[in-house]
Amino acid sequence: MGCLMDNLTMEETLLKVEGFIAAGTPHQHVVVNVDKLVKANRDPELRRIINECALINVDGMPVVWAARLLGKPLKERVAGVDLFEALMKRAAEKGWRVYLLGAREEVVSDVKRIYEKKYAGMTLAGYRNGYWKPEEEAGVVEQIAAAKADLLFVAISSPKKEHFLGQYQAQMKIPFAMGVGGTFDVAVGRVKRAPLWMQKSGLEWFYRFLQEPRRMFRRYFIDDMGFIWLFLKEATRR
Repeated sequence: MGCLMDNLTMEETLLKVEGFIAAGTPHQHVVVNVDKLVKANRDPELRRIINECALINVDGMPVVWAARLLGKPLKERVAGVDLFEALMKRAAEKGWRVYLLGAREEVVSDVKRIYEKKYAGMTLAGYRNGYWKPEEEAGVVEQIAAAKADLLFVAISSPKKEHFLGQYQAQMKIPFAMGVGGTFDVAVGRVKRAPLWMQKSGLEWFYRFLQEPRRMFRRYFIDDMGFIWLFLKEATRR
């Protein structure tokens, strides 16, 4: 559907990240789900950024199912929220420095507090909320670069986070930078994660919709319907 994808398990993904951090050079990560595929189809620049990322995981059972039907089976779904949790744990174990960017001030500060308490040895290189004026952006980038983190997690919406990292990752020089969307809200308990059976059956999006129906209706029931057209177009090529 126009986007490259790495066919990796969670453990294989974690090993890739370890290699990136050992190398010390900037690498950008992205997850591809239904919404991202639809957005990338409409936004050539977003599609370019996705395809140039060093690591591209699939987050979303509908994409996993579609890949299987199209003859390109994937090993498993690697959910962004699960990868964030696994990397925070591994960061504490290996002494990696973490920078948290995004969400409201009270949310990102709570993420800092929760994970410093949860994982002994956690080193937070810095944190900042996700709200700034255009004229402040250069200062935000300088602040992140000065922190010399190993991992950067960016909790702002798509496609803003992909464009931000695509533009500034080389300047910030973070070995591994990952957009995590609404993960900070999940981490502090503001948004509940769907039960495991809903995650496995591809209904996690519906659980999210039930929690924020007014905000999520357009995304799930209007914008993301374009995925069906993308799938059918891809299927007719085979």
